[in-house]
Amino acid sequence: MTLFSNELQNGLVWLPELGMGRYPVPADRPYNEDYFARYQAMADTSMGQQLTAARIQLVMRHYHGPVLDVGIGSGQFVSSYPGALGFDVNPAGVAWLHERNAYADLYASRWRALTMWDVLEHIDDPERAVRQAKEFVFVSLPIFDNAEHILTSRHYRKDEHIWYWTHEGLLMWFEAQGFTCVEHNTIESRLGRDGISSYAFRRK
Repeated sequence: MTLFSNELQNGLVWLPELGMGRYPVPADRPYNEDYFARYQAMADTSMGQQLTAARIQLVMRHYHGPVLDVGIGSGQFVSSYPGALGFDVNPAGVAWLHERNAYADLYASRWRALTMWDVLEHIDDPERAVRQAKEFVFVSLPIFDNAEHILTSRHYRKDEHIWYWTHEGLLMWFEAQGFTCVEHNTIESRLGRDGISSYAFRRK
């Protein structure tokens, strides 16, 4: 059973009962200046601006106050949401935040609200991350039907995406972390992205 054992250690493991899967992304990940520049170029488009506006609207439908944006992408959300701070592991993103006095350490404190736009699936220990939220977690991420859907998806990124969920699986996972879903929408897909859902989770 060597082939089976090797795949368990090195391949995608999907648990249909949980609606959740994991791929062991190597530690050497492509988070660098080129990665940051690519996201800045995508943000500087009509779609990028509409996505940021939709994300701000999602937050403000449920919450008014400071947020920590985890994994800042291009930095556009931090720049657009009043008083937002940011946390990142990409040195280019960290430098961008420090230049604007907007950097904060996710794990040094707890925060009223966290935003995680296309980020949760990248985090090695997402339970530890969402534990830092006192009230809300807002997320957008790819949602899948099953393992076969993952294998054929453009979001199956073996150098970046660790975690994969169905809609029901994500709700179950957040429920286990002590959150309830207060909104789910697919506006990012309607704006032209492929299979992306957005959620607002409130701590119970």
